[in-house]
Amino acid sequence: MSNTVIIIPSRLKAKRLPNKPLKLIKDKEIILHVYNLAVKSGAGEVLVVTPDKIISELIERNGGKSFLSKESHETGTDRVFEAFKSFYSSEPKIIINLQGDMPNLNPDSILFLSDYLNKGLCDVATLASSLNNKSEIEDKNVVKVVTNNDIEKSGFSEALDFKRAIDQTKNKFIYHHIGIYGFTSKALIRYVNLKRSKLELERNLEQMRALENNMKIHVGHIKSNPLGIDTEKDFLEVKKSMEQ
Repeated sequence: MSNTVIIIPSRLKAKRLPNKPLKLIKDKEIILHVYNLAVKSGAGEVLVVTPDKIISELIERNGGKSFLSKESHETGTDRVFEAFKSFYSSEPKIIINLQGDMPNLNPDSILFLSDYLNKGLCDVATLASSLNNKSEIEDKNVVKVVTNNDIEKSGFSEALDFKRAIDQTKNKFIYHHIGIYGFTSKALIRYVNLKRSKLELERNLEQMRALENNMKIHVGHIKSNPLGIDTEKDFLEVKKSMEQ
């Protein structure tokens, strides 16, 4: 087995867009698009973790691996951890938590993240892209990350904060956060055993738990800006872009 595994959490009971993983783009379910791009990345073994048998069966019918998790988890990372502990007989070194709602992510971005984590420079790594316009900056559905340095020049830099609303005058290096995380196995075990933090709950951003407990998060820059599908509007936008 590779040092790296890619675990994709997916479930039907999304609050804002129920049955999201099974919605079709180019006659293929969203979760299958995400599974296929993870495989295409070549970063490591791919596993879909879900509490829903219909998703598990879909992945396995298409030659993939799945793990049926328990229904109730506080976060997607907790669901990933259940699969990490239960599915693998030997512990992988790097775990990529890939959201199951980004069917237009460039597969090379996954390998970029995995390769960096394998250097052993941080506990957690994630990705971000440049903010393109004022409306994107002001949109509270777009999570912003503040970094220590210019990641367009340096490639990776340490994360200082994650926010939905942000004051540009007080923060120099601000980017559009992309919802993919890589953990070392040691960091993932530590993370899920921490209590949910104050800012995690206030901002509804689980990465704040890591920052508030002094875990080092590095952020890498990618040129593309894949959109996570949270609403019907997001779905129609991604569907249109992928079907052009």
